[in-house]
Amino acid sequence: MSLTSKQRAALRGAANTMDPVYQIGKGEIDETLIQGIADCIAARELIKVKVLENSEYDPRQAADILCEAVGCECVQVIGRKFVLFKQTKKESAYAAVLAK
Repeated sequence: MSLTSKQRAALRGAANTMDPVYQIGKGEIDETLIQGIADCIAARELIKVKVLENSEYDPRQAADILCEAVGCECVQVIGRKFVLFKQTKKESAYAAVLAK
């Protein structure tokens, strides 16, 4: 599923007030982190992640790695944070946003 620019804009607006739920530090992006983000995104659909200054990854790299591993879409990368989205099959909280 590829998001249109209007859908991305709506999801960016929804994520604007969110706080990051995960931080990527100096450790590697390993299976534990990937599984945690997969579980979180399955529950929330839209999450924000922060990449700390001491991380070996830049935010775009981390977002690309996680999107490929989890099977989600990167909505936005801004500064040291990025937003990930994966729509659930049933009763999506963002169905109205994506229908526009």
